[in-house]
Amino acid sequence: MPATRRLIALACLSAALAGCVPLSFGTSQSPYAPGYADGDGVDGLIVGHRLMAAGEYDLALKAYYRAMAEHGATVDTLSAIGSANLKLGRLGQAEQILRRATEKDAKFVPAWNNLGVVLMEEGKVAEAARTFRIAYGLDNGESDAIRENLMRALAKIDKPVYDSPQEQTFKLVRRGHGEYLLLTKH
Repeated sequence: MPATRRLIALACLSAALAGCVPLSFGTSQSPYAPGYADGDGVDGLIVGHRLMAAGEYDLALKAYYRAMAEHGATVDTLSAIGSANLKLGRLGQAEQILRRATEKDAKFVPAWNNLGVVLMEEGKVAEAARTFRIAYGLDNGESDAIRENLMRALAKIDKPVYDSPQEQTFKLVRRGHGEYLLLTKH
């Protein structure tokens, strides 16, 4: 029994002494959190791509802008920014930036494909089909996604959807004090 009492006393003594040791974070003796980390951070394009995969399009756009500040307006950064704007529903901005990307490098397939998607969303089906043809040709027909996009665009050109105007007349009927019913006649 005396051995267990000694172990307990030793454990209590070490716990009490541990509280007397000053805290240190990193190399300084400051109790506050350290400042900026030394070294290079992760590339903004990689961070942006991961955020896009996670569905965090606003954060991805910010990461792509940081990448553009580091690398300049390359075809990769422009295409990534255009894609993020497309996912955010900013079609006008996406179209403008993706056009800049295709001007920067006329053989960059993702920019052409995403530009085609934007044009389809904007209802510019003929131009979207032309854009998908360019992307499909540059990709040598290897991508199933681009082929499907091209087929959808061509199908919309072949079968345009028109809403036929319907002639309807309306009649307002009083149903009581202050209540009215709107009836349609076909």
